[in-house]
Amino acid sequence: MYGWIWRTLPGNVWVKLLLSLVLVLAIVYALFTWVFPWAEPLLPFSDVTVDQDNVTNTTGPGGAPRPAGATSATSPSSLPGGLPG
Repeated sequence: MYGWIWRTLPGNVWVKLLLSLVLVLAIVYALFTWVFPWAEPLLPFSDVTVDQDNVTNTTGPGGAPRPAGATSATSPSSLPGGLPG
């Protein structure tokens, strides 16, 4: 397909490169202007399966399970000085 496009474009190599760049930019423009906005409501980006209010960090460094009752190493109470409060 790309060979056919290259052979079909008029001119020498530099003209073909310029026309190829214009074609690519036109396709990207058309995708961002019409295709992606049309398809966005059809995609499941807003289907969230994690409730942020009930999430706790249950894994330690490297994804290892954290022992029951252990706090995160970066929790405010474990930092030097803690948080004023």
